[in-house]
Amino acid sequence: MLKKAAEHRFAVCIKNDDCGDLERRKVYEVLQDAKAEHEGHLRILDESGEDYLYPESYFVPIHLPRRAQEAPAIMI
Repeated sequence: MLKKAAEHRFAVCIKNDDCGDLERRKVYEVLQDAKAEHEGHLRILDESGEDYLYPESYFVPIHLPRRAQEAPAIMI
C-alpha cells in the first residue's frame, strides 16, 4: 500500500495582538505539533524558516490547492 504524502497545512492570521512579527491577512504554514494544539497553540513557520508557537485564536485554517502548496517560498 502506498502512503499518502503529508499534506501541508496553512492558516491565515486574523489577529496579532502583542505579536508584531505576525501580519494580519497573511497566510502561514502550520507545522504539526499535537502537544501545542492540545494546549491551544499553533506552531507557525515564519519567513525566516523558524517556527514559533502562537495562540490558535490568531488564525483560521484554510485549504490551498496542491499547486499553491508545492510552490517554492519566496524569501525577501
